[in-house]
Order: sequence, then C-alpha cells, then structure tokens
Amino acid sequence: MLSALVLISGAEAFAGYREGYYKAMDGKKREALKEAAKSCVAAHTQLEYSNLPEYWQYSDVYPDLVNGCRRWWDMYSNTVYLIQAGQTGKQSFSANKMQREHSIPKSWWKKLGSVEYTPAYSDMWNLYPSDGAANQAKLNYPPGLVEKATFDNGVTRVGTARTGTGGGSANVFEPGEEYRGDFARAFFYMATVYDDINWVVTYMIEPNSYPTLRSWAVDMLLDWARRDPVSQKEIDRNNLVEQYQGNRNPFVDFPELAEYIWGTRTSETFHISDQPGSDPTPPVSGDPEIVSPVSGETLDYGQTAVGNVVNRVLEISGHNLTEALSLRVTGADAALFKPEVTSIPAATMNQNRGYLLNISYAPQSIGKHEAKIVLYDGGLSGSIAVTLRGEALARPELKALHANEPQDMDATSYTASWSEAEGIADYYILTRVRYRDGSTESERYETGETSYRFTDREEGVAETYSVTYSRLGIESPKSNEVYVAATGGIDAVEESGAIELIDMPDGVLIRIAGGAIRGLRIHDVQGRELPTPSEIVSDTFIPLSPGCYILTAPGLRPRRILR
Repeated sequence: MLSALVLISGAEAFAGYREGYYKAMDGKKREALKEAAKSCVAAHTQLEYSNLPEYWQYSDVYPDLVNGCRRWWDMYSNTVYLIQAGQTGKQSFSANKMQREHSIPKSWWKKLGSVEYTPAYSDMWNLYPSDGAANQAKLNYPPGLVEKATFDNGVTRVGTARTGTGGGSANVFEPGEEYRGDFARAFFYMATVYDDINWVVTYMIEPNSYPTLRSWAVDMLLDWARRDPVSQKEIDRNNLVEQYQGNRNPFVDFPELAEYIWGTRTSETFHISDQPGSDPTPPVSGDPEIVSPVSGETLDYGQTAVGNVVNRVLEISGHNLTEALSLRVTGADAALFKPEVTSIPAATMNQNRGYLLNISYAPQSIGKHEAKIVLYDGGLSGSIAVTLRGEALARPELKALHANEPQDMDATSYTASWSEAEGIADYYILTRVRYRDGSTESERYETGETSYRFTDREEGVAETYSVTYSRLGIESPKSNEVYVAATGGIDAVEESGAIELIDMPDGVLIRIAGGAIRGLRIHDVQGRELPTPSEIVSDTFIPLSPGCYILTAPGLRPRRILR
C-alpha cells in the first residue's frame, strides 16, 4: 500500500497540523519560542518500544513497491529490506535482522540506572528502523563528520571525529547527505521536548532549558538542515506519526523554526502566518474520493493462536469527503474482527489525506476465518469492500530453551547463544540485564537467529542474559540465566573447579557445578572473617565491599578475590 500521505505536494507540502495546534508559538522568539514549541508537542502517547515496527511499516516504507512488496526505508544503509506478503512489521523486522535505532543514543540519559523511565526511550521522533550492522557500528557515538572511517556502507560512516565535531568523543557517526536534514530535525525535536531529562552523556547536549544543544552541535545541525531541506518523506512521516503517537515535529512543519531558536533569525519574532505552508486546513475542492484501499483487497492476519488478539492496520487514503466515512464489518465471522471506530470524521480524512484504522482479530476457535469491512458514506457514490482474513491454530505448548555460556568474549563484546526451539519459532527474544551502580537496566532484543553479538559491553558492569521465543503470539518460558562477569572485576582464581565466582554489583555470586559447599569462609586482608551461610548452594550472593579477600572451603584450594 502506498503511503496515505503521498498525495500532499506543492503549496500544501507543509500543511497537516490542526488549526491552533501551534498557537503558543506565535509571537515568540529564541528561548521563549523553544519553550512554546515544547508545550505544543511534548504531550503524546508513549508507545511500546517492542511494537515500533508495527507503526514503522507505514511511516518508514518507500512509496513504491518492490516485486509487489513494501520496502523498509532504512536511513542507515542502502540494503533492500522487504516486508513479504503476510508478514507483520515485527515479523519482517525479525526475518530481515533489522534493529530499532535511537538517533540520540538511549545510554545518554539515565535515572536510577534506567533508560526506559522517560518517553524518549520509545519516541518515534528519535527512533528509526536500521540495518543491524550499521546500528552495531554506530554504537552510542554522537553525530559528526568522520575524518578516518572504520565503517562505511555507502550511507553510514563511523570513525574518528573531524576537528570541531564530536564534542570530545573520539568517534562519531556520519549519516548520508540525503538524510542529514532528517536527523538534524530529529535532534532539534529531542533537544526541545526532552531538555529536562537526566542527561548523563553530554557530547552534544547541555542539561539546561536553553540552548540545550552545544555550540558545535548547533552549527553542524543547522548546516545539515540547510543543505538537506524537508523532504516529502518527512512530511508524510510527520502526519503518520501524529496518528500513532499524537504529536508532530514542529521542525518539519516549519523548516525555519531552528533558525529562529538557534540560528540566523534569533533576533526575529516567529509568526506562524509568515511561515511557508502555514495554512493548516487546505480547502476541500473536487469530488469525494477514496484512493486506497480498493474493493477486492485483502488484509491478511496470518496465523495466530486461539484466544490471542492480533491487530492490523488498514490504511485508508482519500480526500474531499463531505460527511463522515462509515465502516461496517459483515460476513459469517464478522464478530471476530473489530475496527477501533465505526466512523471517521470528514475533517480528519481531508486534513490528513487519510486515516490508519486499527482492526483487531480475536479468534475463539481453530480454523480459517473471513469477513469483509465495508467503507461507505462520506459523500461517495458507492462503497468499498476489503476482505479480512486470518487463521487460528491450537495454542502451542512451548518449552524453555537453554542459554549457552558467552563465546568470543573480549573487553567490549561477546556472543550470546542458545538452543534452537523444538518446532517453529517465529522469533527469539533475548533479555539482557545490566547491573550498574546498585540498579538494573533491562533490554529485550528480537532476532531470527540462535545467537546475538553484543558490542557495547562496559568495563566494570556485570550482566546476565536469558532467552525465550515466540510462536503464534505465545511466549515460551524463560531459559536459564547466564551471568557475564564485569571486566576489571574479580581477579585471579588459583584453579578452575567446582566453584565459579561471578562479579556483581556490591558483591560476588557463587556458582557451584553440583551439590553444595559447607564450611566456606571468607577473610579480608586484615584476617577478619566475614559472615557467610553455613551451606552454600549454587547462585548464592555474598555482599562484599571493594577490596581483597581470601576464600577457603573444605576440598578446595584457597582462592584470592580482588574486587
């Protein structure tokens, strides 16, 4: 399906925002204008990070089909990633081994060890679909100009920072010229909406309300925005993101806004009426028309388990409606398919050039199910019928996988691997927990493989990983948890044997190959004995302050622990 907004062009290129949406910005300048822009767009729906590909399959795809398939619009590579027939966004993401990439790295903010505490973690204006290799190369480097590349795929370059960029980081990532303006406007949005979150990495961000962006970043981003003006891709995405997330990017709606806040027009007052494309509601002209879908199309839900609820989006593109567009589901299985609304106001259709309609499928019995959704009224001369089709299978009984010990480990990376699922796995879910400063930080990764390489291991930070898999929307029980000791943590054991010491925040985890150990004693270098349980079983945690200790137990040679 073509993007619902591909029809916007010419004089209407920047239209799309609601009347009065940006009223607070009118008559402001510089820092007051930045604060007003924040008040207009900061409130929005916080989306689930794991579900982003379900939205991106409409907001971040090329308008043209490739062999009848939609193609992901990846701003990090030229690789052709297709959404095959019958695939959901998440299924395609997994099959293509793509990743969710933060433009401003999530590790740049943190509160009590968590990066997920703020809506910035899943804000669509800071996240885009990405080629996996480019994402891994980009890591948490700031944007900049590369002097000497260590990674270059023709779109994304990563390497040493050219003088004047990077804000003190030795390395930067440099996007392709055709996307530099897109990223600049994403960074402007983030610096405006999230100026007050807990920034812990400050290569380009200053933790203040104004200017928030450091001077080198302002200069570079303004240059990128000038050289790469707002594109049709960004205009289309702006309208689609608003439908899902409920807010817009003002730096896309008003290409000169950054100049008023940080650039050449900071001494001028911003007036909406002076901005290009400032008419938010282009007049209705011409006959009512629905461009897509067309009668006979099918919205396929694929396979799911009985009792699950699956959501799909029907992209409705049209204009010049004179009354509300009505929706009705018909057919023998109509009760299983439920649209989120049964009527779409004409103003919504005309202003946005369309609507993304969520329709759920909730099968209660095994079998293939089919219904039709009919679009009518709106001033149309006829109606449009789209087939809704899904298949329900018995709920699978899934068994826990086995997570293996890490392989190919060095100071900054390691490979996590696990056993293959018995039967079919739609995708694997790897859960990684890092223990930092007395708190935990958890992330989930989806992949179609039975291994995943981490390249952002941190010195002094212990972590664990476990794995599950999904089949027909059901998630398996969790595997065993594998511990990865912190680098620069516990040092020296006299021998390997039945006992393993794993460095953890504020102590040591004792893992035993089998059985239990009695009579374990731990002394510090002054000879003082620390209290320990009378019997140690595997995965017992012993709190220890930084220092040097001696561990002894019957049948084991003494071991030295250096934390």
